[in-house]
Amino acid sequence: MKSIKMQKNNIACNLAALRQLNKFSQEEVAERIGVSRQAVAKWENGQSVPDILNCDALAKLYDVELDDLIHYDQEQTGESIPPKGKHIFGTVRVGERGQIVLPRIYSGKYQLFSCT
Repeated sequence: MKSIKMQKNNIACNLAALRQLNKFSQEEVAERIGVSRQAVAKWENGQSVPDILNCDALAKLYDVELDDLIHYDQEQTGESIPPKGKHIFGTVRVGERGQIVLPRIYSGKYQLFSCT
């Protein structure tokens, strides 16, 4: 079971990474969900956490699962939160030169974020 401190860090890291990935300013996020810019800043630096209604609004804004917004650990996986319904499970093929070959339906650009 994760400690509250680790969980708070996950939420802060996820919110900052998702905002950057979506190229929103803190002001834009605040406007879209109806809070102050200072609230968004506090959530992203781990000083506080959004309440459940704001978490729901943030998950909808960023098009991610609410559970992932709260529990996804980017440091453990090395990847940012996947969009809602876009988890990739299954097998891949290893090419002649040792590269991983994804099926065409999964080919696309993936971005990684590190939270330290």
